[in-house]
Amino acid sequence: MKILREIKNKAEKILNHQGFQRYAKNTGWMFAEQILRLIAGLFVGIWIARYLGPEKFGIFSYALAFTSIFAGIAKLGLDGIVVRDLVSEPDRRDVYLGTAFWLKLVGAILTLGIIGAATLFTSNDAITNRYIFIIAGGIIFQSFEVIDFYFQSKVLSKFVSICKMTQLFLSSLLKIYFVITGADLFWFVLVSLIDQLTISVSLYFAYRYQRLPSFYRYFNFEIAKRLLKDSWPLIFSSLVISIYMRIDQVMIKEMLGEREVGLYSSAVRLSEVWYFLPMIITNSLFPAIVNAKKVSEELYYRRLQRLYTLMVWMAIGISLPVTFLSDWIIKFLYGVAYIEASKVLVIHIWAGVFVFLGVAFSKYLLNENLNKKSFYRTVLGVTANVILNLIYIPKYGISGAAIATLLAQVITNYVYDLFDKELYFQLKLKTLAIINPMSIK
Repeated sequence: MKILREIKNKAEKILNHQGFQRYAKNTGWMFAEQILRLIAGLFVGIWIARYLGPEKFGIFSYALAFTSIFAGIAKLGLDGIVVRDLVSEPDRRDVYLGTAFWLKLVGAILTLGIIGAATLFTSNDAITNRYIFIIAGGIIFQSFEVIDFYFQSKVLSKFVSICKMTQLFLSSLLKIYFVITGADLFWFVLVSLIDQLTISVSLYFAYRYQRLPSFYRYFNFEIAKRLLKDSWPLIFSSLVISIYMRIDQVMIKEMLGEREVGLYSSAVRLSEVWYFLPMIITNSLFPAIVNAKKVSEELYYRRLQRLYTLMVWMAIGISLPVTFLSDWIIKFLYGVAYIEASKVLVIHIWAGVFVFLGVAFSKYLLNENLNKKSFYRTVLGVTANVILNLIYIPKYGISGAAIATLLAQVITNYVYDLFDKELYFQLKLKTLAIINPMSIK
């Protein structure tokens, strides 16, 4: 009873804190948007998978995966860095946003060229490559993500969430219409491009609704150099992350075929649908973590410990029921045609524990300006993933790819710390989060 009273008192103290309430409202909007996206994914995305069947769905998933591998390059690793600088120097808003916008636009154009060159080294037919280029066209519109950075820095995610909900509504209507009318795969691919256009236009109108000047009129060469200097490790890190998040689907297509990609992708989508949770929580709390360091190191690390613990046990709470209900989940959502995906789901869902932990850890590395370490650990992870895929896919098929993903996440987000003395304390915090969650004060 004494323990329960202590927990209750701590909870009441936290809930009544003004700062907590502000961040809770901000997080609430992001949660609302992502819950709607989760529902749309279950009812619309799965409906599309059932409609297309494993083979066509595999082609669609492969095109998305192939594009996603390179899409991270266009972001130039600027996301967290620009938010950090906007929090630190809010009076330089316009020049930061404008500079980041033009950098991201140039990065998008270069990325399209890289994607075009990469397709030459695949066994894709002309139609598959056409789908890849249509989806890749949306990368140009990602330049408007800088508006999201501004709202993050002001803890005003309400506006971004409304924009994304608008995009989600229009996208879902189009997909439902195409399923009902028996449309070809081409039209579902086209929606991916329309989604990027819709969200960029919505974000721009939300920004101007704040009666703020047009940021694209600004560019500062010195700031651009500094941003790129800070972000270059993150550019490669983002590319490497994309590779080991999606290389499995590309390798499955080359080694097994489109149908197997469809089966594997159906399980991965159910596993990764939860990944919005760590992104929302860490993005919302990042300003608070930055400010905590200004107060004291003790407060800073205490908040990190809480974040790690929350990430780990939230992921475990998701993984356990999915593990025992995987067969039923696949049959109910996708149908008997996808039943082979249940074995993949049982394995792949546990990668989420280390993905959740890794998202929080990445924020620590960013705040400490340890971007090179972020790059090194990610390189280790992708190298391990590719090697493990080459070993396990021939032996165990699509289940082997799931095993490779799980082991790669463990290596990247936990094992790496064993080989870096500067991260021993972080390893301790992570271990406490896993084995002793009640150690938080």
